[in-house]
Amino acid sequence: MCDYWCCDLSMGIMVCIQLGMVKTEEAGRYLRNQGLTGNSYKLLFGDMKESSAMSREAKSTPIKISDDIVPRVLPFVHQYISNYGKKSFMWLGPKPRVNIMDPELIKEILSKNFNFQKVKTNPLSRLLANGLASQDGEQWTKHRKIINPAFHMEKLKHMLPAFYLSCSEMISEWENNIVSAEGSCELDVWPSLQTLSSDVISRTAFGSNYEEGRRIFQLQRVQAELLIQALSTVYIPGWRFLPTERNKKMKEIDKEVQASLKVIINKRLKAMKEGETDNDDLLGILLESNLKEIEQHGNNKKVGMSIKEVIEECKLFYIAGQETTSVLLVWTMVLLSRHQNWQQHAREEVLEVFGNDKPNFDNLNHLKIVTMILYEVLRLYPPVIMLNRIVHEDTKLGGITIPSGVLLSLPTMLLHYDTEIWGDDAKEFKPERFSEGVSKAAKNQVSFFPFSWGPRVCVGQSFAMLEAKMAVAYDSTTILFRAFTILYSRSIPYCNSSTPIWCSLDSTETLDISVYLGFKIS
Repeated sequence: MCDYWCCDLSMGIMVCIQLGMVKTEEAGRYLRNQGLTGNSYKLLFGDMKESSAMSREAKSTPIKISDDIVPRVLPFVHQYISNYGKKSFMWLGPKPRVNIMDPELIKEILSKNFNFQKVKTNPLSRLLANGLASQDGEQWTKHRKIINPAFHMEKLKHMLPAFYLSCSEMISEWENNIVSAEGSCELDVWPSLQTLSSDVISRTAFGSNYEEGRRIFQLQRVQAELLIQALSTVYIPGWRFLPTERNKKMKEIDKEVQASLKVIINKRLKAMKEGETDNDDLLGILLESNLKEIEQHGNNKKVGMSIKEVIEECKLFYIAGQETTSVLLVWTMVLLSRHQNWQQHAREEVLEVFGNDKPNFDNLNHLKIVTMILYEVLRLYPPVIMLNRIVHEDTKLGGITIPSGVLLSLPTMLLHYDTEIWGDDAKEFKPERFSEGVSKAAKNQVSFFPFSWGPRVCVGQSFAMLEAKMAVAYDSTTILFRAFTILYSRSIPYCNSSTPIWCSLDSTETLDISVYLGFKIS
């Protein structure tokens, strides 16, 4: 009996594989008949094995800061498009993924977010955050409407003191290192910038519950590392249910984060009912917006977010806000260390705009040169190097039809380095290209989208840019550009992925500080 059952099961599996292959090969032929090129399909894995091998090889050896970073970060996609051209597709397992390099098609995809939806990934990613960024359709519309008020400019103005306090603590720590080392020391700046970003998010998200928020975000950082490990392997359906050490650890962290956030949220809701809070932090504004939405629909709780949904959005605050700004700031330091002229331009502008005053909202928005520098850093080192979308029905795109179930890849970094768009100097650091704004620099095309674009543009874009400007223009005596001279370290010319980002701090008789930067590229 068992033998017959095993035989039937094996035959069933073989039939499913054969039917899947037929459907997969049909999709490949359909794309080729429309002029797209690519590799032949390889059973089950497609191009994934080769892609993974190239990524491991690319990251196995150190590179210099002057080396081209694109082959390091996107080795397979970079080589694939070089070989097959911009109108090509590759195989992500049994699914074809079409590379989109035409700015007009990117504009259409990012504009029609209901037609071109987010790709569902490993279910374990939901343990990290299952909020706005991973949602589609009506669910996304509901959450976006409720969350938007938290990131309005008028609300962000009230968060500047939290930005300022976090910057103050980081700068004070750096100065104390110099004093204790009697004028010179080495410092790992990457954790400092990560702490800066996470502290800003903790304060702006949870206000008076800052310390509790800090603990939650520390757990989220561990969770993110575990998820990266999980995503580096081929996903097997049902694997997340097995009691592996990683799965158990991820579920334990999620349970603790959920419980902690629930306590904070319930405490805040109670305070709001008793009129004991001014709701100036992200959580307060989110809860207030949610309650208003429910009340406007006759107290119908279905139109608002549940406590569980609010928890997921709070988890997302950290993931989206922490890494984006810390990465932006560290690359800003690296690039300004190599381009002293732009460092001087930025310093002069900050002194001219602020004088001896502390940064305020209006003056931060008058920092044109600083903004140009940050945009150029985002172009060369975007926080998200690729966007992926999927169609769930046959869809016209430009002159071709994308079959249902086919993936679309928008390689942000490749677009940002495209010489046809940015010119022969696309690999060079030239903030002046943004002197007349983003639209002029991108030739009125959707070719610069570090925070995505269209209806799904990152809701926290203004938050991130404001935080970055604050870090640049801290105050009149101790700031990154005004009292710090950033220099490139020849003693640590390059590092591998296990080496931290180091800086050496030297003080002079006038208390100026020279920052020598080593760094990692991973």
